[in-house]
Amino acid sequence: GKAFKPDNFVFGNSGAGNNWAKGHYTEGAEIVEQAIDVVRKEAEGSGHVQGFQIAHSLGGGTGSGLGTLLLLKIRDAYPDRLTKTYSIYPSPKVSDTVVEPYNAILATHQLLENADQTYVIDNEALYSISVNLLKEDHPTYSFLNYMISQTQMGCTASLRFSGQLNGDLRKLGVNLIPFPRLHFFNIAQAPILSPKNSGYTKLFIQELTKQVWSGKQFYSNVPIEDGKFLTASMHYRGEISTQETDENLEKVQASKAEDFVEWIPNNIKSSVIDVGPVDATISATFVTNTTAL
Repeated sequence: GKAFKPDNFVFGNSGAGNNWAKGHYTEGAEIVEQAIDVVRKEAEGSGHVQGFQIAHSLGGGTGSGLGTLLLLKIRDAYPDRLTKTYSIYPSPKVSDTVVEPYNAILATHQLLENADQTYVIDNEALYSISVNLLKEDHPTYSFLNYMISQTQMGCTASLRFSGQLNGDLRKLGVNLIPFPRLHFFNIAQAPILSPKNSGYTKLFIQELTKQVWSGKQFYSNVPIEDGKFLTASMHYRGEISTQETDENLEKVQASKAEDFVEWIPNNIKSSVIDVGPVDATISATFVTNTTAL
């Protein structure tokens, strides 16, 4: 598509062959300098760099090996900027390759040290959302990518648009991370509606809040009831009054009191952005730091 500048693509001669070490030390190390040059060019061309986003999968060799190497190099070059990763973890039931667990563990070790925020996503959860909630029988990868991009947009919306309650990446980090190593987040998005039903559904805050807290729309297949919420953050978009959002979050906090850890009081952060998303009038993006992960 037109999303990326053609000059910014960096290609290698061979893949990493589902091998983390090849992606991190041999094949990946050969082209990482080229990649960092492209990053540096873009960073110098922008007015104010808040942070870097990396989207990668942890099951293969390139995403996990080269992805974490790139993260390490960005960390070296820009120590004061935030790094956030959207990491596709191997799913519990569906497996593409035998060595997924090894690659994922090696990459996670790097993410613990070098990333500021990691959004945990798995394909199985995305498939089940597509099939059960969106009634798509055969979801394509571009459709799953679209679902992930919605949360990416939601998390960074307040950098791009004005709103009543601002919430940038740094605020998100400060409010969601109690200890530096516990930066693995579970994400959800609302409204998730099938295109056939979207004309019949009236959206209001209560509905969005209920949807994201229901646990059916999390992008990673983690049984939420296995753990407690450390912290949570809600990003609302659209024409919404802050009073209404506060009331709804208060209700949630009261009704789910035992699902929160008691040593962090008032642990739901909210932000409101005036500009709605393209495909709905209002939307909510939900990021939570839970011990179930």
